[in-house]
Parts: sequence; structure tokens; C-alpha cells
Amino acid sequence: MVENRSNPTNKPICGTVLVDGVASGTLLVSAVGISFWGGIDPLNGNIIDEHHPLKGSNISGKVLVIPSGRGSCSGSGALLELILNKCAPAALLFTEAEDILTLGVLVAKAMFEYSLPVLRIDDADIYRLETGAQVEIQGAKLYFENAPATKLSSDKKLSILTHKPDAPAEHTNNVLLSSLDQQMLDGELGDATQLAMQIILRIAHIQGAEKLINVCQAHIDACVYHGPSSLEFADQLVKRGAKVRIPTTLNAISIDERRWKKHGVNANIGEAASQLGRAFVAMGAQPSFTCAPYLLSTVPAFGEQIVWAESNAVMFANSVIGARTQKYPDFLDIFVALTGRAPASGSHLDNGRDPTVCIKVEQTKSPDDAFWPLLGYYIGLIASNDLPLIYGLESAQPSMDDLKAFSAAFATTSSAPMFHMHGVTPEANDANRFCRANNLFDNAKRVTTDALLECFRELNTAPTQVVDMICLGNPHFSIDECARLAALCDGKTKNPQVRLLVTLGRQVHDAASTKGYVKRLESFGVEFITDTCWCMITEPVIPASARNLMTNSGKYAHYGPALVQRDMHFGNLSDCVKAACTGVYAMVDPPWLT
Repeated sequence: MVENRSNPTNKPICGTVLVDGVASGTLLVSAVGISFWGGIDPLNGNIIDEHHPLKGSNISGKVLVIPSGRGSCSGSGALLELILNKCAPAALLFTEAEDILTLGVLVAKAMFEYSLPVLRIDDADIYRLETGAQVEIQGAKLYFENAPATKLSSDKKLSILTHKPDAPAEHTNNVLLSSLDQQMLDGELGDATQLAMQIILRIAHIQGAEKLINVCQAHIDACVYHGPSSLEFADQLVKRGAKVRIPTTLNAISIDERRWKKHGVNANIGEAASQLGRAFVAMGAQPSFTCAPYLLSTVPAFGEQIVWAESNAVMFANSVIGARTQKYPDFLDIFVALTGRAPASGSHLDNGRDPTVCIKVEQTKSPDDAFWPLLGYYIGLIASNDLPLIYGLESAQPSMDDLKAFSAAFATTSSAPMFHMHGVTPEANDANRFCRANNLFDNAKRVTTDALLECFRELNTAPTQVVDMICLGNPHFSIDECARLAALCDGKTKNPQVRLLVTLGRQVHDAASTKGYVKRLESFGVEFITDTCWCMITEPVIPASARNLMTNSGKYAHYGPALVQRDMHFGNLSDCVKAACTGVYAMVDPPWLT
């Protein structure tokens, strides 16, 4: 809970309106951001994130106050599902820039005629707010319980037109439009494109963008099935004639699209998730179905302007490749793909890629591959709303898979769109000059081995040494990881009581088959699933009898306990193979941390 320093006069708090509205309710306040996807149950509004201070609280009908969202780009889809299930907050208040959750409300308003107020308030004002206090919101103002305001039922429907532009001033104020932009906004290129341009311009206005820019490719995360709202959203776009204008790939979906029946997935879920994937293919997207689009042949080049969603992919594209994308939320990704136009703001621009904090990493002795997801996870925690430049890894020589693991874990706990790593990532020299010129280096935060050890223990939630299932491929496995896993498994015998399952994209699976890795691994007992990823896998793929899971992914070690109600072991890839053979994990601290 944030300390209450409320003004005894209960003077109203005035913020910036992101989505206008009127609401009342009880405050629920936290100084820690939360990922709505994986952190909140969309069926009832319960906070299920095992690592969040509000775990066990319920957001339904509350006025939720947090710095911002964090983690997954799917937060917008999760919020839409909460809204349509009538268990969303009565209002949202942020102290930081927040586009992902705001976009979820805008889509609910434009396409489903539901809305709730969204405000941004000053950092200092959060200390006037205490969980449990009664407040009311009218427009830009928050009133304490003794101030008059009109009540609004949280499930009241709005009387708005869902396919007509709002007043032009609301969308185009300070945003320069090309003739093509204006044609799309006027509906000359179809209803779907018109809707997409309306939402893009609303976000551009919120971000302070003065114009739109061309983007050359898209990767869509909105194809993940959150519930009926996900499919209804896509079906509406298909009915409105939606067609992508730029090359577009699709993120991992909620099932193995070709084999979900064989895996015993519930028919209602399997068919709906499959229909959702097919809807985006009908819009012209490629059925790539991978959460690691940087492993595809369509990988962008340094400096290219792109629109990617899926948090780990955004982080890798911006930071490791040097392509340029914002952390696009679900829904905005497909809207940009339909128009080929994006707000000229954030990390699309030079100044949006400047670091805001420096991080110094203490040297560790001979770290193994668990170091990289652990480090990314911890740095995301201590720089949750900052774009970091990380020092101390100049001689570490991380592989692309190390940086993949770092990116995914960092994106899990951070709201930033990228990071810089001195001596490693392509824009780090420019970032270093910026830090020196602005004296950021003098106030650097430090990462100690003691802090990493504490974080390692936090990710290991399993109470016993027993391991029932090994979960690899979050993000999707690369061809190099397939080769390394095959080398670790060769000559060993898997415990028949332990399942070892790898998720990966179709292209990588085909390449691994050609090179013989799949045959070698299947002979050991490895199972492969394409199209989907661990953050979407539940029973029966995870057997009901499997209580303790093990992973080498910092991302899945964080999300797993809440998503599948299982305890987690976290370790390196070699530890995972040993556990697959023995059925136990020794649960000792890594020597490089002690």
C-alpha cells in the first residue's frame, strides 16, 4: 500500500484525461506496475501475480492506481476481456505514460460501446491516495468522498456510434495528416481502415506525436486468444473488409493450430483459438505463429521502422537488432498493419531511444546461461519505468540466445521498450555519450551478486526437489538451442515419469528436423509443440499430476505460478536436462552467485 499523505481538505486531484468519463469507487493503490495479462484473472478480476504486492486483491469496480502497466503487450486484450466480463476497474489512474491499457479501453469504447475513465496524474499525487478511500472521477478531476459527483454504474453502456469518426479535433489535433491518412480517416479505403486510423490518431494525440510515419512490417500479438472478446474483435475487422497493407507475421497463438485435437485441448477453446488465427490470416497475415519473429527469414534490418507487438520481440528488435518499434499493444499492432502508418513518437525517434538510467553490473565468476534471464528480470525490476544503459558486460560475449533470454525476462518486469548494453548492443556507444553528457553515469544503480541470488531464490517457488515436467522454449527455441539441447541429451536416459516439452516456431522445427536434431531429441523423449508458447499452455498439455515444473526461462518462471497454478524450479539448460533424467532438482544456489 502507498503511504497515505492525504490533504485534510481533500482538495481534488487534477490529471490529464486519456479516456474521458465519470466513475466512483474504492481506491486500490500500488507503487508497483502490473501486467494485466498473466497478472489478473480475466474471469473475476483477481490479482494472481505471485510476485505483486497486491496479490489476492480484486480490481473489479475499484479505482485502480498504479504507475503503469508492465510486461506483456497483451495487457490491452486482457483488459478488454475484463471489461466485457464486467469485472474491470471502475477507472484507471497512472503516473507514467501508459498506452497498452489505455488502448484496451479505447477499443472497448470504439467497438463494443463500453468505457471507463483513464487519467494520468502527477507522481506526487499518488501519495495522497490510500487503498480503501472512496473517490469519484469527473473528467480530469478526482474528488474525495465528501465531494459531489454523478454516480455511474460500472456496467452502463455508452450511447456512441462505433463506426463513425469522433469529432476531428479529438483525433487530429496537432497531428499532421498526409492525403492518404485523410482518405483512410474519411472512410474512403473501407470501414476497417477508417476505424484503425481513428484509433491510431487517438494514440498519436496521447503520445504527443506531430505526424505519422511509414512502417515496413508488422508482427501481431492480438492473435492470442484471451476469451470471446478476442475473436469478436478479429471477426468485426474481417466483416469490415480488413486487409493488411504491409508484410505481417503472427505471434504464437493459444494452441498448436495443426495438432490441438491430438493434444486433448478443450474443443471450445481449440476451435475459438484456431478461428482467431484464421481470421488474421484472412486479413493477409502470414501464419508464422511464433513469439520469436527475429528468428524468421523476415527479420528487419538496423534502423528500419516496424510495428512489432509481443514484449520480448519488441525488446529484441529495438535493443539487439536496432530496428525501431514502440512496445505496441494488442489491437494497435493490427491497426498499424492495416494502415502502414504509426505515430512518430517514442522509440521510433532518436530521443525516444536515449537512456534514462545507468546500471552497473558487478562481475560474477564463470556464470552459466541462467545468468542472462536472471539479470534481465532483476534489471527490469530496478529500472521498471526507465530505459537503461547497462555497464559491466563488455567482456561477457553473450550469444543471440543469451540476449533473447535477457530480453524476454527484462520485458516481463519492465515497461520500457528497449535497453542498451555497453559493448554489446548496436546503439550503446551513442547511449554512452548521452549518459556522459547528462551525468547519468554518476548516479548509476548497481546490480550485486547478492541481489541476483535473492532474485534467483524468488523465482524458485517449488517447495520440494521433485520435478514433474521440463518447460523449454519461452520465447520459442532457436536452431542453436535445439543443437545445444541435443548435445546435452545424447547418451543420456530420460526418467519416464518426467515430461520434457519444447515449444518453437514452425520454421525452426522444420530446420531442426532437416539437421537431425528433432530425431535425436525425440529418441531421448523430448516432445515438440509448434505455434503456441508456454504462456498459453495449460491442462491437459500440462498434466494434472504435474505439480512442479522446471524452466530455464525467467519469463515463464515469473508467469507460470499464476497462469497454471504450479510451483516452479528455475535453472540453466544443463540443470533442466539433469532434472529430466533424475526427476529432481537439487535446489542449491548457483556457485557463480555464492
